[in-house]
Amino acid sequence: MSLPFRRTVSVADEAGTLRLADDIAAIARPGDVIALHGDLGMGKSAFARAVVRRLAGNPNLEVPSPTFTLLQSYETARFPVHHFDLYRLADPDELIEIGFSEAVGEGLSLIEWPDRAGSELPVERLDLVISEGDGLNGRHFLLEAQGSGWADRLDETFAIRDLLDRAGFAGAERQYLHGDASTRSFERAMAGGNGAVVMRWPAWRAYLKRADDDRYEEIVHLADSLTAFSAIADTLRRHGFRSPRVLDCDTERRLMLVEDLGSEGIVRDGVPIAERYLVSAQRLADLAVVDWPEIATDDAGGRWPMPRYDRRALATEVGLFAAWYVPHIAGTPLAPDARAEWDSLWDGLLARFDDDQRRLVLRDYHSPNILWQASGDPIGIIDFQDGLLGSPAYDFAALVTDARVDIPDELAAAMTATYVDRRRAHCSGFDAADFAERVAILGAQRNAKILGRFVEYAARTGRTHHLRFLPRVRHNFEKALGNKVLAGVKLWYERLASPASRP
Repeated sequence: MSLPFRRTVSVADEAGTLRLADDIAAIARPGDVIALHGDLGMGKSAFARAVVRRLAGNPNLEVPSPTFTLLQSYETARFPVHHFDLYRLADPDELIEIGFSEAVGEGLSLIEWPDRAGSELPVERLDLVISEGDGLNGRHFLLEAQGSGWADRLDETFAIRDLLDRAGFAGAERQYLHGDASTRSFERAMAGGNGAVVMRWPAWRAYLKRADDDRYEEIVHLADSLTAFSAIADTLRRHGFRSPRVLDCDTERRLMLVEDLGSEGIVRDGVPIAERYLVSAQRLADLAVVDWPEIATDDAGGRWPMPRYDRRALATEVGLFAAWYVPHIAGTPLAPDARAEWDSLWDGLLARFDDDQRRLVLRDYHSPNILWQASGDPIGIIDFQDGLLGSPAYDFAALVTDARVDIPDELAAAMTATYVDRRRAHCSGFDAADFAERVAILGAQRNAKILGRFVEYAARTGRTHHLRFLPRVRHNFEKALGNKVLAGVKLWYERLASPASRP
């Protein structure tokens, strides 16, 4: 439960006001209300303008004061922002005419002269009282969190500011970054042309329970320690791969500041850049021959025992397809006998990997997590904290069956040839046929898992944006079933329903 929050922030100039607006914008959510109090000329409109511009990602956005219109609304990439100025409001009943209650529930609401809203002002809000400070442009900002929604976030955002200051990023501008289907969230901090990435990593919750009451995350070996990130990152770098350095961290609040590897990826305008995909495949082949340690260590001496991608983990993941995706499409749970057959088929397939658990599996080696570097190693790798010891075929399957971009057959074939050539350069006896079967099995396993995971994630969190990828992921799954090694799974899938209604 959040504790009451009350804090005074003193700034010396306009830059300090903008910095505070940055800190508030970084934690704003749809439905939030910020009530701006203060005398005329204290800078309420200036503060609101700074928040709007930050959320819009446009420092030059025209943000006029809504003194006469009472309301000015803006569409941003994250959510709508509504800027109210109630100075000229004669009666709270007039709020009905401007759609006050509807706007407040839809996006972020910044309200000047909030007292004039009377009982219509939401109880759950952040009160921000602005008063004169030291010097001509100095201001004191008193922040009071009303209700439980703001306190923890305010504590975190100021902790991030302290982390940035301590790491040499004083005065940094903070920019929201899209995250992934996990509890983590990210932002970019820019100061003097230098950048870093802030990673918030809340402890994961139990999404799925099994009969033995073990948590899904534990079974599939999802990391819950900041040391996992730093140890794998530093070990990768010692082996000649490009991974972000950890610049600083706040272990208590689970915050990490890491090197920014940029935004240039291996996809442009939704289309894979073939040359970059080929290099990605080559570097993956290089990683596949690294003798990865049982315990990874970071440069500060932190130790992370590497889990293994064992049969139980792989089977639990592929079970998400039966547990979540099939009911999502069919509208009814899978019959017990069909589920038992699914589990049995996969148990036999995954037994093949019982003795293939010696190499680092990054786990999400696909377009969002591969950043193109202008110098040195061209492949920058991120999102590897859940890495474990398993089959190199898994990461290659992830690369050629991307949930977010279509990989043409000819490019997939070229990547396969490039990978095989590189592996044979390391070891002439590399068995390409065996590897192809392993890629097919793990490609089907991964895409079946993703289908179930995305549905489960939407059901658990209400965040549905990942569901738009389901058709492509299903295509990847069905394509993998074309390999004869998966004939049993293909037959099970075809019996599940007619082609017209197949999930």
